[in-house]
Amino acid sequence: MTEFQAKKDLPSRWFRDYFNPYEHHEHALKGILYTGRSAFQEIVVAETLNFGRCLILDNEVQCAERDEFIYHEALIHPALALHPCPKRVAIIGGGEGASLRETLRHKTVEKAVMVDIDREVVECAKRYLPTFHNGAFADRRSEVLYMDGRKYLEDSKEPFDAVIIDINCPMEGGPAYMLFTKEFYSMVKERLTDQGVLAVQADNTSPAAFNTFTTVANTLKQVFPGVFPYTAYVPFFALMWGFCLATKGQNPLELSPEEIDRRISQRVQGQLRYYDGITHHSILNLPKYLREAIKAQTKVNTDSHPIIEKYPGMGR
Repeated sequence: MTEFQAKKDLPSRWFRDYFNPYEHHEHALKGILYTGRSAFQEIVVAETLNFGRCLILDNEVQCAERDEFIYHEALIHPALALHPCPKRVAIIGGGEGASLRETLRHKTVEKAVMVDIDREVVECAKRYLPTFHNGAFADRRSEVLYMDGRKYLEDSKEPFDAVIIDINCPMEGGPAYMLFTKEFYSMVKERLTDQGVLAVQADNTSPAAFNTFTTVANTLKQVFPGVFPYTAYVPFFALMWGFCLATKGQNPLELSPEEIDRRISQRVQGQLRYYDGITHHSILNLPKYLREAIKAQTKVNTDSHPIIEKYPGMGR
């Protein structure tokens, strides 16, 4: 095939997902299903040719139909598998409903409270992203609240066995940057039961842009005795994506692959596509450059000096 023929066969509509001012990833578009602006952010639902439908908030891609299971299984299941019997779970963010979906797959869960600041994102997901939530919003165990997640935890005295933070990166002008601070994590710790677990999405782990990831890990260490950063490769993001588990003492690396698989078999409805006992240990064992970067990180993210990104992964 000649270069001219190749260009002729390529789709004509593309969008760019910027990692930082000097790097981006392009996706070929089949079409745009929805565009709108809520009180908090711009909302776009697009259909890509490779990854299916995707949600984009304030020009930052959130997840895509074909591989969102990787991100959401990585975020939810290590935390819930670590707890001996998670019954009450709070999800801060998660507007497309996939974190709620994965949480409700655990048979032990009796109540899942999802708190998202933006009702319009949820309504958009209900209409345009049915495979993401898969009916989770209508589950009798679900309680969906539309308010600031920090305000909810300030006012609520309910204890939770797990808290999941599935929010946008701390973008300049966005609604989420005050949910990455030491003060907020201290509030979460107070709401967790003795064996409670916190799981946080913590931005990308590229060697060119891991400042947010390492800052989140270091900030959590100021609050929790057990902090376990981990990563998962998400093809739609074209990056290794960062997460953190935080505990009051439990160590997820002490669970054998066999024990993880036993807990999944006993507790989780349906077959997982990404997470199992082997994956559990794989993602929790970070490469050397990240271990050293976390060890060297001295910044603690606080209410008075929060990390704010101009571009994803470029916190200052």
